[in-house]
Amino acid sequence: MDKPFAIFDLDGTLVDSMPFWDRLGLDFLDLHGISGSEAENAVLQTARMTLPRSAVYLRERFSLPITAEAAEAELNAVMSQYYRSSIPAKPGVHAYLERLRHCGVRLCVASATGHTLISDCLKRLGLADCFEFLLSCEDLGAGKESPEIYLQAASRFGAQPAHIAVYEDALYALETAKRAGFYTVAVWDKSAIHQWELMRCMADEAIFDWLRLR
Repeated sequence: MDKPFAIFDLDGTLVDSMPFWDRLGLDFLDLHGISGSEAENAVLQTARMTLPRSAVYLRERFSLPITAEAAEAELNAVMSQYYRSSIPAKPGVHAYLERLRHCGVRLCVASATGHTLISDCLKRLGLADCFEFLLSCEDLGAGKESPEIYLQAASRFGAQPAHIAVYEDALYALETAKRAGFYTVAVWDKSAIHQWELMRCMADEAIFDWLRLR
């Protein structure tokens, strides 16, 4: 990657958090006595949603006797604990980021995860100092179906999309970034195993294992 700027997704790209996100909705619904195939099907619908949108959806889907704010707080409490204590960095990530910084590449994070959770997780893993700034879809009010978060990062960098690499582990996010004119890097994650070949062929570059890049 020879671009002077880079935007990194967090979940599934820098950290191995997707197994924790996959079980979040089920853990939340289980607290309310809901389980089984109906719960599993509902949680699948939240895969591309921000946490606040997921809270509203699950509350309405099951007519839960709590406010949307309370549902969001419960989901946040569970994930906060994961981010602050359990979610690991992907092997080889730190060395790769340091190599980019050594080459003068300026880095940021753009994630659907909330700003506080991003910050807490990166600090715990010793990665926070690698990035100039953090952006969250929750703060912008738009998911990665929209290029807004990438364009905001480009504005902060003072750079054009063509000079910025976007690292993502999800096909739809890569497609969004590519349509907006960014250089795209597909990053392997088990959660996207069935889309990997398409991601690898569509992106400008593909990374299967951070350790192999040292």
